[in-house]
Amino acid sequence: METGLRKKVRLLADGQGYFLILLILSITSHFVFPVRVLLQPPVTWSGFFIIAAGMLLASRCRSLFLRNRTTMSPYESPVVLITTGPFRFSRNPAYLAMAAILFGSAVLMGTLVPFVFPVLFIAIIEVLFIPYEERVLEKNFGEEYREYTRGVRRWV
Repeated sequence: METGLRKKVRLLADGQGYFLILLILSITSHFVFPVRVLLQPPVTWSGFFIIAAGMLLASRCRSLFLRNRTTMSPYESPVVLITTGPFRFSRNPAYLAMAAILFGSAVLMGTLVPFVFPVLFIAIIEVLFIPYEERVLEKNFGEEYREYTRGVRRWV
């Protein structure tokens, strides 16, 4: 059973909601707190490639969820354990895609503060979402899920 505060914070938004909030905060912070420049063009342009890779990964994950007619929502119970495509390499490729987009945005902006947000996103997902989702998956799929976790890492 989840603790009260953790459950309330988790219910404020799902992983995608936190991603969007942190992306907006990241971009805003770049302009509001234009502190130390870490990267300059042409290095910052590599952020476009990282963002594109994150978007492609997110799109692939979404298509697999739709094709298998199962939910992407952490609040609904999945009906299929997806272990193909990017799920062969990561148990959480959709979260990995969002983290990549946040990181690519930070690279593109090139200043220090936006680099905090991908780390914050990963911490939020690790604490508020993944443990709960893993319990649900283990409950629903049992040994099949445990076997999957032995062969595939949580992130990469």
